[in-house]
Amino acid sequence: MGEDLSESEIVDGVPASLVVVSNREPYSHERGADGETQVQFATGGLTSALDPVMRERGGTWVAWASGDADMAVADDGIVEVPPSDPAYQLKRLPLSEEAVEGYYYGYANQVLWPLCHEDTGRMWAEPSFWEQYRAVNDQFAAAVSEVADDGEPIWFQDYHLALAPRRVRDRRPDATLHHFWHIPWPAPSVFRHCPHGAALLDGVLASDVVGFHTPAYAERFLRCVDDILPGAVVETGDGVVRYEGSETRVLANPLGIDADAVRARARTADTTAVRRSVLGDSRSDPTIRLALGVERLDYSKGIPERIEALAHLWDRRPDLRSEFTYVQKASRTREGIAAYRRYRRDVLDAVERVNDRFGTADWQPVVYTEANLDAETLAGLYRAADVALVTPHRDGMNLVAHEYPAACVDGDGALVLSDLAGAAAHIDGALTVNPHDIAGIADAIERALELDAAERRERLRSLRESVERLDSRHWVARQFGAET
Repeated sequence: MGEDLSESEIVDGVPASLVVVSNREPYSHERGADGETQVQFATGGLTSALDPVMRERGGTWVAWASGDADMAVADDGIVEVPPSDPAYQLKRLPLSEEAVEGYYYGYANQVLWPLCHEDTGRMWAEPSFWEQYRAVNDQFAAAVSEVADDGEPIWFQDYHLALAPRRVRDRRPDATLHHFWHIPWPAPSVFRHCPHGAALLDGVLASDVVGFHTPAYAERFLRCVDDILPGAVVETGDGVVRYEGSETRVLANPLGIDADAVRARARTADTTAVRRSVLGDSRSDPTIRLALGVERLDYSKGIPERIEALAHLWDRRPDLRSEFTYVQKASRTREGIAAYRRYRRDVLDAVERVNDRFGTADWQPVVYTEANLDAETLAGLYRAADVALVTPHRDGMNLVAHEYPAACVDGDGALVLSDLAGAAAHIDGALTVNPHDIAGIADAIERALELDAAERRERLRSLRESVERLDSRHWVARQFGAET
């Protein structure tokens, strides 16, 4: 294990100063069309959870310099953030185009992402991908060694950085290292498809503590270690691995959200204006109910099946036509990978087919948007929606399932949730579905729309209580509490 932290170094269960290491940076600097530099805050569960902690505690966040003006405004790669009220340092790591192509678009997202989502048919393990993944993990480790003070815990985030803990451990044997794996961990039979499985496990096991969202993911990781690394001693009941003369604690630690912040944004939102801005004046009739989906355009999210389920429902229940509109808020992602470009076309084609089949002069069944919505507008859209559909094939957690009930401040709302999302293991009150069961999804949407008032309120109450228990600050405290 790494060196112990004294009580004076822990505040409310969280280290007083921390080094966070992630692929994505919390703040980027981009050049606008007018040539002026603009600051952008990254959306997403990781940044939303950790930025407030870093603001309070201080320390350094190490990340890829993805913004086109990032290094121009940095001093030796370091910039103080947030720009409006500096509280911690952001150490930016510039990567070559070749490195990004191999490490990020290649190994991380064409080997590890499909592997962990148990979609091995999409894996493509080109040798250069692994070479770049190793090289970039070495670069991250070197950057961490430059900025981490003695005794300052180092927390690696996600599948982009599986090798970096071992690289840092080799440089700093007494460092306190943590890792959190934000996506699912696959079953041993699936993990064996990875040609570099032993090296990945070796890298992660250099950490003192490794966190996963669910007990199932943690248990699968332990089974993979037992299956792949003959020199490891795995104590499944205690969640401990003894390997290479050190001990790693493996825990289930679900990430949550800042529910208070989501509620506050939803309360101030003008839902009439939000409907008009997202749907347009001609489609914002307040008497038409809304169902909502919010996600990146990733093949793991199950969007085509969801749209087919809507078609199935409208075909079976013509009386529900014009009664509700489905809004699909989608974000383009990883467009350097052909599979993602094809997936976007598939989604657009599905939307067009449903609208052509069921649409009328007065009603559009599916409203699709890729507009960038700020946090306030998104909270208002959650609040306006009668039903949220979160039906991924597999997801590490999926925080939309947390944000939606938190934003339902009017006491109304129903959640249809895939039973293969990590969130399904932690929150109560949702209508759960198999994400491949098109008829089953249609049935769940129908039921969500027709729940009586009492059951609707009770389910929403259960959802909210679950979300409260998974507050993002508790997530950080649980991670570091596992050391003791």
